[in-house]
Amino acid sequence: MKQLTIVADDKVGLLADISYILGKARINIEALSTEVHGGKAVINISVKDDKKAIRLLEANNYKVLQSEVIIIKLKDEPGELAKVSEMLRSGGVKTNSVYLLARGDGISLDVLTVDKPKKAKELLKAYIVKGE
Repeated sequence: MKQLTIVADDKVGLLADISYILGKARINIEALSTEVHGGKAVINISVKDDKKAIRLLEANNYKVLQSEVIIIKLKDEPGELAKVSEMLRSGGVKTNSVYLLARGDGISLDVLTVDKPKKAKELLKAYIVKGE
């Protein structure tokens, strides 16, 4: 799965504008995180049709960066993320970002971006959500 990152000046209605552009084109946002740092908004989204989303957002003057994400399934209990993080560290893989996608029924789905996706997938094969 791909993650699209939009960095833009923070302003009222920014997320409304981006979600409207995608919604009008029938592109569903499957994962989302937003942050503001020093007047800049950083919006991370995952969608099925990333190429179409990029074209639309860039046509509306948004700069879009793209990165591969890995979705992992963990037991929802203390220490599970620490195990996975240690596996990556020991394997020489740097974690760039992590966020919680969903949680329930004793499991959590987490989204990772790393500097070496192929290596991370090998290390975490027992945790990767099928289809990834």
